[in-house]
Amino acid sequence: MSGQQHEVIFRFLAQPTDVNFGGKVHGGMAMKWIDQAGYACAVAWSGAYCVTVSVSGIQFVAPILIGDLVTVRARLIHTGTSSMHMSVDVLARDLRKGEQRLATSCVMVFVALDGADGRPTPVPHWEPRDDGERQLQEQARQLLELSKGMEKLVDVRAAVPD
Repeated sequence: MSGQQHEVIFRFLAQPTDVNFGGKVHGGMAMKWIDQAGYACAVAWSGAYCVTVSVSGIQFVAPILIGDLVTVRARLIHTGTSSMHMSVDVLARDLRKGEQRLATSCVMVFVALDGADGRPTPVPHWEPRDDGERQLQEQARQLLELSKGMEKLVDVRAAVPD
């Protein structure tokens, strides 16, 4: 049922196949997990197939190591007509020491599409419930404005011949 679930949490262990030559989880692997959790949250909220539109402000704060318990938390922070903004955090926990650290974070935008012709379709409206969620929603609005400015710059640059 759409409009009910506004948060998704994935948990798993970082495996040897997830790491790069430096022995730490690939940034691309973390981005894959982010996209999967964001997608699951967007579909759970909208009840529709969704596509990733953008990933903003991705920050790789701390490494994820083999054997760390990885938690990927995606939560809805803003809705438009057919778009959903998600805050996604990736946490890594050293199970032996019990220490948890923020490894990666970002904001993602998804658009819900209808099944018939793949056009954007409306999503249920989301309202923040507390001050923390209101602050995240305001950050999503600010990122939206920044993204619009970046799109204009890209359009101008694309119009300039080489």
